[in-house]
Amino acid sequence: MIYDAIILGGGAAGLFCAAIAGQAGKRVLVLERADKVGKKILISGGGRCNFTNINAGPANYLSANPHFAKSALARYSPQDFIDLVDRHGIAWHEKTLGQLFCDERATQIVDMLLAECERACETGGDVTILTEQKISEVSHDKGAFVVEASGAMHGSHALVIATGGPSIPKMGASDFAYDLARQFGLKVVHPRPALVPLTLGGDDVLFRDLSGVSADVEARANKTGFREAALFTHRGLSGPAILQASSYWRPGDPLDIDFLPNLKGDWLIEAKRANPRATLKSVLREHLSERLAITLTERLASTAPVGGDMGNLPDKVLRRAQDQLRTWTFHPNGSEGFAKAEVTAGGISTAELSSQTMEAKKVPGLYAIGEAVDVTGWLGGYNFQWAWASAYACGQAL
Repeated sequence: MIYDAIILGGGAAGLFCAAIAGQAGKRVLVLERADKVGKKILISGGGRCNFTNINAGPANYLSANPHFAKSALARYSPQDFIDLVDRHGIAWHEKTLGQLFCDERATQIVDMLLAECERACETGGDVTILTEQKISEVSHDKGAFVVEASGAMHGSHALVIATGGPSIPKMGASDFAYDLARQFGLKVVHPRPALVPLTLGGDDVLFRDLSGVSADVEARANKTGFREAALFTHRGLSGPAILQASSYWRPGDPLDIDFLPNLKGDWLIEAKRANPRATLKSVLREHLSERLAITLTERLASTAPVGGDMGNLPDKVLRRAQDQLRTWTFHPNGSEGFAKAEVTAGGISTAELSSQTMEAKKVPGLYAIGEAVDVTGWLGGYNFQWAWASAYACGQAL
């Protein structure tokens, strides 16, 4: 059968693109590899789907071309998606830092997207969704694309790559999008795990003993910092601050943590003057968990005489301790990889695509959207907003 558009991938971007194009009167086919659509939506936000972030803007995204996302994000805003959610009667709440979640369950977002696809019939369009589709071949000749999937042949003058990246392979994720892009001569920015826990080795391995301990910190990688919670694990570092910083971290780079971002100036010296008989450990325990306070004190004591009453410690020793607590440098030996990464950084090069339509410049009729593209958002609903915005731009152009 011949369609106006074939969309490869039934995730957030693929379903929303199908709904937009279908409601514009197009005949659309969605081919999904898994046994049901929207699997990543269903597990996101602890099962409640962090469907957008009210603060989403171009500055919240990584890309080889930081300007690429501006057009799509401007034309489909977080408020636009909130309005859609409201029209479907889905109750939601803001958790922290502009993150919006369903009050009940993530299935509501999937059901909403499917309902929007069904609405296509009202405007003369049609959206057909097929699951458990194994794509064996994609060809292109004389302006037409032919997709062979699970033994059937499907034709269209437009093909949309919406298969995401390789993060969370247990959900069926793969690098199919990149192989297909290369088949059509499109460049791919090297994909890597993003929003991923980091692992520790060497001297830092001692911090694994703090597994389960968390703290409100500022984590910095390559001059980009995030103020949120960090969590020590049996393998290294995790928690929102670490996941955020991991997107900017590269193998071999250090990771700096400010363990007491609320405390400014010579706060240790002020603490000494307020209570000369206090110890460094007792002061740290006022701000951090006991296990973390003990570990940090012991590590500081290994390089400087910080034991005993602070009244007996020179100011210069306390200043050095302040500085180290403000910029505690870890040397991650890696990350937990795509298996634990929430998203993929890198992907189909934005230099190959129109920022207005998401269409490939070299191959008319070929589009790429969502996580398959080299646009990666921060933690907290930003990647879903890119899915909606890029899908909207593409769906309107089909």
